Amino acid sequence: MSTSNPKTMTVSHPGKVVRSPECVATAPFWVEMLLEGADGENTAMRATLDPGTITRWHTHPKGQLLYVLSGHGLAQNEGGPVENLRAGDAVWFAPGEHHWHGAADDSPFSYISIQPRENGSAVEWLDHVERRR
Repeated sequence: MSTSNPKTMTVSHPGKVVRSPECVATAPFWVEMLLEGADGENTAMRATLDPGTITRWHTHPKGQLLYVLSGHGLAQNEGGPVENLRAGDAVWFAPGEHHWHGAADDSPFSYISIQPRENGSAVEWLDHVERRR
């Protein structure tokens, strides 16, 4: 059950950091929910992945913004090249765009992601990434 985004300025102090479900990436990674919105509202999280950990292919019904905090990351949309990501890079994935992202083999990777919910979900998980192209 989601709650609505705050209606006034709200300060959050470091929250509960948990491991992601095992089925969404090649290994569980650390997640801290920063904002949990209702349908049509944004959700936001901070994620930290160990070296070599990548997500499954997935989509977001209303798109996703990733902002890289630290490390060396990788991202790819279906049919596109694998892109290198570094601190300060921002990546936009369009609504419904098949993509994956994760840590390069040589570095942990940390980012903030922002994605709106639609019909109770902010993500649809798809197949495992067979190979990085």
